[in-house]
Parts: sequence; structure tokens; C-alpha cells
Amino acid sequence: MIRVVLVDDQELMRVGFRMVLGAQPDIDVVGEAADGKEAVRLAERERPDVVLMDVRMPVLDGVEATKRIVAAGTSRVLVMTTFDLDEYVYSALQGGASGFLLKDTPPDHLVTALRAVASGDAVVSPSVTRRLLDRFIGSGGTPPRDPAVLDVLTGREREVLVLIGKGLSNTEIADKLFLSEATVKTHVGRILAKLELRDRVQAVVLTYETGLIRPGVD
Repeated sequence: MIRVVLVDDQELMRVGFRMVLGAQPDIDVVGEAADGKEAVRLAERERPDVVLMDVRMPVLDGVEATKRIVAAGTSRVLVMTTFDLDEYVYSALQGGASGFLLKDTPPDHLVTALRAVASGDAVVSPSVTRRLLDRFIGSGGTPPRDPAVLDVLTGREREVLVLIGKGLSNTEIADKLFLSEATVKTHVGRILAKLELRDRVQAVVLTYETGLIRPGVD
């Protein structure tokens, strides 16, 4: 069973999510919270596989709650937002969230995303994530990371990282670089390990922060 905690300051949203997720045979909603502080406590107590986290909340917002939950290693976090270009979402991704979804995401997509995050994957919508990063990194409001952090990568790993940053799947990367999908998967695992990244979302963010991919440039 995939154990999930729902976090949203609007009760109606929590009820809707609970109805969708509760209908799935492999998902168990083990708790609900109306603010970030309560979410952190609940995650520590229940240790769910995934916390479905609203980002704009009172008491403690979803960004800080995400950082605390990820730092504690209790759960993975999937953030929800009403706006695809939301500075809170960008901060949550920096803080370790395993991706984000819009609140009007179709129910079947929500379920698929939760299963993906629970299995250790990340939810990266290439077009939306790139626009988000273009806006908040391209605006100059985010301190850049030293590109030297990438020096631990081989030339091939660097190539793979660029394609991850562009939102390509392992299959697409394999086709582009004429490699097997298994080889690409190995490269991705080594990249995440060498750069001490949690998942593909953090890899995407890092490609922008180090200038490996420049905002607005293919």
C-alpha cells in the first residue's frame, strides 16, 4: 500500500483528493493537515510514502514544510498549486519536492503521479517545469550555483544531464544518444549519486542553476 498524507488549508480540496485516492486499491490516505506545521508533525508520526502538499498555507507554508519533511527523510513530497508559474513551487522544488501538479490535474494523472513518486521517481512536466525555471532563474533573482560542481561527471554523464534538464525521458535520451535504455538508467543513477541529488527534479533545477541550460535557450 502507498501511504499518503493530504495537506491543504481548504477542506473541500482535501475531501476531493481523499475521494479520488481512497477509491484506489493500492493507496491509503493515513492523515490530513490544514497547514505546514501540522503536516511536518503528521509526516513524522505517520511516515507516509508521499505527502501531497499545498504550497500556499497559513502558519507554515508548504515550501518550509517540504524542506523540513525532506530533510528529516520521512517522506517524499509532491506539491500542488493553482498556478503553474508559482514562485512557491520553484522554492519547493529547490527544497526537495519530487515534482508538482496543478490542482486541476485529472484524477487519473494524480494517481499516476503519486504512484511514480512513491516508487522513487519524480514528476517532471517538461514544458511547465522549463517555463517555471526560465522565469525564476532567468529573472536573476536566484543565486547561481558554481558550475564546478559538475566536474565530477564524465563527458557522457554531462550529455545525459543536459537531456534530463530538457525534460527527456530515459527512452528519449537512449534514442538521441544511440544507447540502450539500461545504459541510460545507469548513467542517470550515477549522475544523481555523484551530485548528491534526490531525483530528476533536482537534476533539472541544477542544470539551470549551474548554467548548463540557459533560460529561454534550447
